[in-house]
Formats: sequence, structure tokens, C-alpha cells
Amino acid sequence: MAKNDTIKKTLGVTIGLSLVCSILVSTAAVSLKPRQDENKVLDVQQNILTISGLEPNASDLTRDEIIAKFKEVTPKLVEIQTGKFYTGTDIDPAAYDQRVAAKNPAESRVMPKNQDTAQIKRQANLAKVYEVIENGKVKTLVLPIHGYGLWSTLYGYIALDEDLQTVVGFGFYEHAETPGLGGEVDNPRWKASWIGKQVMDDNGEPSISIIKGSVDPNSAQAAHQVDGLSGATLTSRGVDHLVNFWLGQNGFGPFLANLKKGDA
Repeated sequence: MAKNDTIKKTLGVTIGLSLVCSILVSTAAVSLKPRQDENKVLDVQQNILTISGLEPNASDLTRDEIIAKFKEVTPKLVEIQTGKFYTGTDIDPAAYDQRVAAKNPAESRVMPKNQDTAQIKRQANLAKVYEVIENGKVKTLVLPIHGYGLWSTLYGYIALDEDLQTVVGFGFYEHAETPGLGGEVDNPRWKASWIGKQVMDDNGEPSISIIKGSVDPNSAQAAHQVDGLSGATLTSRGVDHLVNFWLGQNGFGPFLANLKKGDA
């Protein structure tokens, strides 16, 4: 009587089972990708609705409600080097992915170390900003920001009022900072403390600083200061650096200056 437990047969069964499992996993990944891509888009829209103040409780909205509300937001592309709106017709602003572009040498540049205070290494040539339109006018401008903290790159947005000076919202949608320490960038109270802060000084230079401890409301610099994160000095410093980088000359500084002059 022939034996069925030979090494050859065992290997055959193992390989066959592996192939079947691989096919099932691949099929599932392919079939789920459209849904995953849609969820990523909805997550971005939800964050922008929240940070812009257009819908503070955006996390409670349904998919259809997010899509409907986001129609009040207009994505636009900005040329970082010129500080002007991108006027080409070959790129759809809604579909543009700034993070993907930053990895493509043809669509980005290497940041010189002496300029790279946010430690982003590469910067996309174009950035996607968002305008919240109300009664035909730009009420809020949402700018994407990112940079290195202690353990990770933090990705988020800062929203400015129509004066392009006053913060109306701030927050990160992705990071890997230490929970309870640097992870406190997600604390609603800390994010709310940014609202009303002034991002530029009288000379039009970035002037936000995250200080150690709490802001003295009687200080002459209180409007430009944010409380530090307790026990998270390096994350606080990283956030300070990335915000000032993106508001500065190597980020959106030229664009904001052009907007104020009506020349963007």
C-alpha cells in the first residue's frame, strides 16, 4: 500500500495551499483598493472641514454629507517657487497628491540642509491649498503642512482667516509621535489653543512659537505664542519648526505675500 505522507506530496500540498492563499489575498487587495482610496479622500475632506471651521463636527457626518459639504471648498495648486497659483490645465487640483509628487524627482526638489528646518528632505514643486468660499469670497485658506517631530513626520493643515494672519484651525491627520507625550498634538484643547493666534509679525515674517510651559496672557508676545506640550520638548520643537518653515520664505511665505497684494 502506497504511503501518502511522502515529502514530495507534503511540499506539493503546501505550495498549492500557499498559491491559493496568495490569490485570495491579492484578489481581496485589488477589490478593496477603490474603497480604500475613497476612504482616504473622505478622511482628507473630513479633516479640512474640521480644521477650516466649516464643519467642526465633521467626524459625525455621513459619507454623502461630507461630500456635499466639501463642495464649499475649492482646491487649488500653488507654485512654491513663484508663490503664484498654478495656471496649467494638465493637472487636476482635486486629484493631485502632493506627497506622491514630493517623491518624484521630476516634480520636486531636494531641500538644501541649511533651509530644511522642517526636515522634509524633498519638497514638491506644487502644493495643494484649499479655499473656503462664502458669498463668492474666500473666507478661509487651508494650507498643508508637514515636518519631522521626534519619531515621525507629522502631516496636517493650518487654516487662516481671510486676513491671512489669524489662525482659525490647526491639526495633524497623520503622525507616529509617542502617545501621551508628543501624541498630545491630537489633544482637542491644545489644537484649540492655536485659534486666534497671529502667524506673522509686523514685518510679514513668520512669528509663531511654541514655548516651554504655558503662555502668559499678559505677555506682549502672547498672540504669537502657543503652550508647549508637557514632556514632549522635541515634538514641540519639531512642530514649531515645521509651521514656521511652511509660513516662511521656503514655503507659503511668497504666496501669502502675493495674495495680500492681490497678485497671486
